[in-house]
This record gives sequence, C-alpha cells and structure tokens, in this order.
Amino acid sequence: MMNKNEFNILNNLYNGSKGRTSCSFDVANIKAIKDMIAYNELIDEGLISKDNGSLTKAGIKALEPYKVDNAIILAAGAATRFIPLSLEQPKGLFEVKGEKLIERQIMQLQAAGINDITVVLGYKKEMFFYLKDKYNVKFVINDLFNIKNNIESIYLARNDLNNTYVCVSDSYFVENPFNQYEYQSFNAGISIEERSNEMYVDTDSQGRIYRMEKDCEKGQILLGHAFWKKDFSDAFVKIVEDDRTVGKYNNSFWEWLVSDKLEELPPFYFKEYVCGNIFEFDYFEELRKFDAHYLGNTNSEIIRNIKLVFRCDEEDIINFRNVSKGMTNTSFIFQIDGVDYIYRHPGDGTESIISRRNEKTSLIKAKEIGIDPTYVYADVNEGWKVSVFVSEFREPNYDSFEDSKKVISVLRKLHTSGVKVGYGMRAWEDSLVTEELLKKKNPECFKKYENLKQKIENLYNKTLGDGVEKCFCHGDTYQPNWMLKPDGDVILIDWEYSGFSDPGIDIGYYIVDAMYDFDEAERFIKEYLQDTYTEKRYFHFMAYVAIIAYYWFVWALYRESCGAVMGEALINWKNMAEKYVDYLLSQ
Repeated sequence: MMNKNEFNILNNLYNGSKGRTSCSFDVANIKAIKDMIAYNELIDEGLISKDNGSLTKAGIKALEPYKVDNAIILAAGAATRFIPLSLEQPKGLFEVKGEKLIERQIMQLQAAGINDITVVLGYKKEMFFYLKDKYNVKFVINDLFNIKNNIESIYLARNDLNNTYVCVSDSYFVENPFNQYEYQSFNAGISIEERSNEMYVDTDSQGRIYRMEKDCEKGQILLGHAFWKKDFSDAFVKIVEDDRTVGKYNNSFWEWLVSDKLEELPPFYFKEYVCGNIFEFDYFEELRKFDAHYLGNTNSEIIRNIKLVFRCDEEDIINFRNVSKGMTNTSFIFQIDGVDYIYRHPGDGTESIISRRNEKTSLIKAKEIGIDPTYVYADVNEGWKVSVFVSEFREPNYDSFEDSKKVISVLRKLHTSGVKVGYGMRAWEDSLVTEELLKKKNPECFKKYENLKQKIENLYNKTLGDGVEKCFCHGDTYQPNWMLKPDGDVILIDWEYSGFSDPGIDIGYYIVDAMYDFDEAERFIKEYLQDTYTEKRYFHFMAYVAIIAYYWFVWALYRESCGAVMGEALINWKNMAEKYVDYLLSQ
C-alpha cells in the first residue's frame, strides 16, 4: 500500500493526463508536488515514466484500489435559514454566477469521472426532476425531510453508499475538488482565524480527526464535500440502524453522529483546501456578497412584492431573518430604512380553506378599531402579507388570570365593535367542508372519527337559538397570536379565520389551546360574560370549547394530508373535543 504522499503525486499525474489541474488548491497536493524525493522513488518503482513523467500502466493500476464508486448529493432540505429565496425554490437550484449550484456540482463530478450520481430529494422535489434527463442522475425521495435531518437522507440512500462522495447541493467550488481516486475517508474544509457557525475539528499529525465541536474562536472547519470509504460507509449505516428505534439523531446533521462516534468509526480525516475555493451559503446576505447579481436582480417574486409595497430598490431590502414556521404559514423578517417588517408567505393548501380577500378586509377593520395596528399590506390573490414587526412583547401566560383578563378585555372590545362583514367562520359547518376535502383524497379516512362527529353535532344543535348573537370575531385566538407589550398595549394578530361569527369560537379556542380543565374554563367564561351571565349563555360558550377543538382537529387532519406536520397539536385538539363534549352531554 502506498503512502498518502505517493498517492497524491500519482493522483496529480492522473488528473493532469485528463487535462485537470483543479486539485492544486488541495493543501496536501501542493505539498506532494514539491516532494521530489518521493517522485523519484515512484519513477524507480516503475509507476511514473522516467522518459516523460507520465503515469505508467503500473501507476494507473496502483491507483485502482482507491477508485471512487459514486456520489450522493443531499438536496432534500428546505433551507429555512435562506429565506426568502428558499420559499420559492430549493437552494440547490439557485443560480450563482450564471450556473445552478447543483448543476455545477454534477458537472464537476462528471468531469472527474464520477458518473454514478444519486440525488436525495424532499422539499419541492419536482423542481429537480429535469436533472434525470439532463444529467442521467438517480433520485431517492425523503418524504420526512421536514421532521428529520440529513441523516435520514443518507440512510435512505444507504444502498448507494460504497466508496462514495457525500455532497450537499448548495456547495460552490471555484475549482473542481473531485477526483477519480481518493486515498482515505475525509471531510473537506479550510482553516480560519475567526468564529463561524461551522463544525470545528482537531486533528493529529496525520490529519486524522479526533475531536469535532462548535463555537470555537478559530481553527479548522468542515466545509464542502466528504468522501467515505466502504468501511466507513458500512459502519455509519450500522450506527444509524441501531439508532432508528431510539431516534437520538433524528434532528441532527450527519456530522453530529460522526462527532459522537469518532472512536467507533474507521479513521476519518480532515482534507484542507485553500481558502476562497469552497463556499456554502447559509444566508441570503452571504450570497449577495459573493454574487453581486443578487443585490439588484434576484428574480424573486417575494422580493418583487416587497419592492412594490415600499417603492424601493432590491438592495434597500436587507437583514433577512427567519421566523419559526407557524401551523399555517411561513414568515420572515426584513428591514428597510432601519424599520423591521414581517412577511407572511402562505402555506400549501391554505387557498382551499382561507379567503385572502376576506382576511384583508378583516385586517383593515382590525387596524381601524385599534386591535391590530401592525397591518401594512395584504395581497388577495397570492395570500402574502406585510406587517410591522413588533420586537418587544410577550405572549400571555395561560396560568396567569391577570393575563387572561387582558385578553378578555380585547375580545370584548372586538365583539362589541359593531363591525359587520359578509363572511365568517362557522365552526361546525366548516368542519364538514374540510371533511369533504379530506375524503376526496381518501374516502375511508374519516370512518374512525364518526362517533366523535355525531357527538359534536348533537352538542352544536343544543346551542342553536339560545340568543347568543354573532359578531366580529378573530377565529384563531391561540397564544402565539397575542402580543402583550411592555407599555400595556395588547395586540391581536393574524386574521385568516376572522369574520362575522359566533363569539364562542374566540373564547373556546383560547381555552382549548390553554388546555384548561372545566373549572378554569368556567372562570374564564364568567369573566368574559360578567353581567350578561346566564346558565344558557354559559353552556353555549362551554359547548364551543368542544366545537372549535373539533374544527381545528379536522383542519389539522387536512393540513397533514397536504404535507404539514401537526404533531402534538392534532392530538390535543382531538382530546379537548372528546373531553368537553362528553362532559357537557352527560350533564
């Protein structure tokens, strides 16, 4: 077996014979080129021709044990840190300096003789499908991309793991880093003198990684591609398989598993490259610095929307920050002239259950009556919205009755505002409409919920004609839609489900989200009713705890059928509907 320096010399000569000199920015190759003693020894061994300095047949044969079998490109993630562009297309399809990131990488792999390429897809996967015909790549689909991290993608592609390059679709290599042959398992990277968000590594004198950690002041960081020899691939897959029942690494990048298991895995090395040749763009502002094209012409519909609202240039829109994805939509913060705003991007499938025209009317009304002063603009056709971003506030504490009284005061103001609109949520009837949307996808999906449905219908019928009048309502009064500001103001945001509706919807849903028991719900309702309290009105609002919980449960089933992950919320809504309907019907 040849040593690493000898391999690098032979590999350089092989690349040169193919017209490739790209490996010159690999630090180890730079050193190998200068090692004339090793070079002459390889001539003596007959691996390099002493006549013209080219590889001999024996030299090529000596490289064969190090041949790269294939490459896997991970492209399933939604790149949520790369808003707003990632809302419109996967990051691997961004065009950087005239080339799409993933296409450039595929072409670099193929130029190095790596033609067996598997791309793992998830988020907006259909947008990648053209690559199959254009580059003859294979696809693996990761349908859990939004709830698991890239370890799942690698595991799904485990049958393609041999002597394999493991790449990410959003890397940009100034020069081609790939080779037909690789000596050992490694992760590419560079040395830096500043803090970064990347993984730092410590290595021994041979470059073997013995520690990996975050949050260092300077050092060697992992950046770009990796190469796994067959023994490393097999060991990695074995550890993942052992973890699948526990799920410790479900939400981890694969580097975290390697960090924890360095002593169990075969040797893993750091392959250092010269700075300025490997780039990964984690945030939109980083891409703007690298490619000036993105300062003034992103071809982004979202950026265009913001430009039209504020009558500004693209370069005036800065400081993009992601906001955790809500149950319905995705949002991000941006800044213009020192003022922060928030942009709401509508979730998939919401156009079937939300009228954006009605929502806009409610936003205007809510601003007029002083309940939501944040509204700036809403588009009735595409569903996007711009609001002023409120930085200092807290959500109400469900355990604080003082907070409850603040919330109730706003709800009374809303319900007695006298605003009348020609639309509104009808919790029971709307749940039936959503149920039909579900049945179009799967006619049998609702059978197991028929008993609960019948109970809710029975309870709903008991509220009809009891004298509780409809009024202007919010419809979605759960905790994240409330802002309690330090100055005492209370703001209620997000009016997608608003309209002329039963006030029990607003009262009931706050109780549902707080998961109040019966005595806590009674206290909340009595505080709201005050001198209008009657047993009949009290029953009405208690009934709507069950009715609105059921509505949101059916809504959650529909959202999951559209690909959203509702998780514990779906279960809580179902449990609250069952708990309250059984309690009230037993009275």
